[in-house]
Amino acid sequence: MTHTYYDFFAGGGMAGFGLGSDWTCLFANDIDAKKAASYRANHDGGRELLLKDVAKVTVDEIPGSADLVWASFPCQDLSLAGKGAGLAGKRSGMFKPFWKLVRQLHDAGRGPKLIALENVYGAITSNGGRDFATIAAAFSGLGYRFGAVVVDAVHFLPQSRPRFFMIGVRGDLRIPADHAQDGPSSVWHPPALVEGHRLLSKTAASRWVWWNLPTPALRNVSLSSLIEDKPQGVRWHTKAETKHLLDMMTDHNRKKVEAAKELGTKVVGTIYRRTRPDENGVKRQRAEVRFDEIAGCLRTPAGGSSRQTIMVVEGNKVRSRLLSPREAASLMGLPDTYVLPDRYNDAYKLAGDGVAVPVVRHLADSIFEPILKRNRLALVA
Repeated sequence: MTHTYYDFFAGGGMAGFGLGSDWTCLFANDIDAKKAASYRANHDGGRELLLKDVAKVTVDEIPGSADLVWASFPCQDLSLAGKGAGLAGKRSGMFKPFWKLVRQLHDAGRGPKLIALENVYGAITSNGGRDFATIAAAFSGLGYRFGAVVVDAVHFLPQSRPRFFMIGVRGDLRIPADHAQDGPSSVWHPPALVEGHRLLSKTAASRWVWWNLPTPALRNVSLSSLIEDKPQGVRWHTKAETKHLLDMMTDHNRKKVEAAKELGTKVVGTIYRRTRPDENGVKRQRAEVRFDEIAGCLRTPAGGSSRQTIMVVEGNKVRSRLLSPREAASLMGLPDTYVLPDRYNDAYKLAGDGVAVPVVRHLADSIFEPILKRNRLALVA
């Protein structure tokens, strides 16, 4: 059974890889020409992709009627690392013209059966929760029943990547009883989300759904299994460069390296450079390492500190280098056949801005497809 979807802020089309072959994209949109090139390279030419500012897209350019609208709208102004502009910011504010198109589709009798928004965890707390309440009011205003979950990609991939998903179901559709629960789950509904729910208007709260997501099977992919001995697009650091990284570590982090040496086996860790105050309160750049077989959250490569470094320890031998483009793609759950941009920063940005493929699949398995199937069966009956 084929389902249809629109993909807004589509990037390299990672959501489509998560949805899979049973889903057909009727329309995709992005403003970034480099990401659009990747989308087309990986989606049979991507004839459905419109390279255009979402604020200038008209409803007449969007064909047909879709089962699902997927939108990974810009996160920068909602990020904990941002400056707090929230939905009033230039980038995350793109939610507003996007939602205008959703309203126009709805007014034209083409309202999608499902809407799924993806963003950073900070979307819940931005502007004291007011941005979260604004998004909820948008769903409620169109009569959708909706709820949110926070899903960390670490359930499926060796990457710590918690993301916020707001999922709405059109008001005329039925939600199977076993897909909603009476209250929050500690796995999918963290305290910040529970608190955000308390800020909703009475009308929005009446349409709220606590989604019942199944707990996934234990992850069977380790970070070490994704690390290449002969990576493409990066080089191993010189001994002096690796020593410089070690010199940037605090005693606490250097002890982690020494402990890895004592194991006598191959141990893979990841490093981020962060600015921390020293014992005198002076801010200094530090190298922080983790050896728990989990990579830190991929980010866009705005600067050297945003790019993740690999450290491989084998006894007394310590090597380091940047994470390769293919390794970054693997940490997002993309297949080895996914065509990456030639330039390192373009490939890394594509991955860092994307959505983890198995997370999308889990949502499709657990919410999207069962609801669509249930309502199609109801129409037949």
